[in-house]
Amino acid sequence: MKIFTAISGALGLLLSTSSLGAFTTSVPEQDAFFDLIRAHCGKAYQGTVVSGGRAGDGFSDQRLVMHVRECTDDQIKIPFHVGDNHSRTWILTKTGAGILLKHDHRHKDGSNDESTMYGGHTQHRGWANAQSFPADDYSKDLFTRLGFPQSNGNTWHMYIYPEVFTYQLTREGRDFKVDFDLTQPVDLPPVPWGYQ
Repeated sequence: MKIFTAISGALGLLLSTSSLGAFTTSVPEQDAFFDLIRAHCGKAYQGTVVSGGRAGDGFSDQRLVMHVRECTDDQIKIPFHVGDNHSRTWILTKTGAGILLKHDHRHKDGSNDESTMYGGHTQHRGWANAQSFPADDYSKDLFTRLGFPQSNGNTWHMYIYPEVFTYQLTREGRDFKVDFDLTQPVDLPPVPWGYQ
């Protein structure tokens, strides 16, 4: 009985003082990808639409800036500024089963946009320089409810190399890609809407 009590106590202490991360799997390719982005924390870079742009799309004629703004061991927040629109933030989170990408969209007053927190989770190991995020069930339900069922086939891709970071959205009939020049940091943009 004393042995059982001691084991139970030790197990309880272990569970209360350790994070769930200790019981999850670390994937080297995804860890490397995460760390390559995190190495740019505190810096901002200007981008250019390199595919899928069209006149009046709200991107091609605007200054595009990504800012690797907030970084912890398991989460990176990257505001994506489009001209004077500071509503978008990409959130990358290590889940222990891979990496989750979410798009946090806010109004100017900081409140949530109706179309927010969509994205997806990695389904494969990927590579140190590239990861893909197919739309998750939450996103598909959201897109359907908002009247954009074609977006249910969305897959987001991120690529990082010494010279360039790429954000890409693909689905049938759509391929939108922005390249950011990592060799030339730019002045930091304003605080994204909804953040401090």
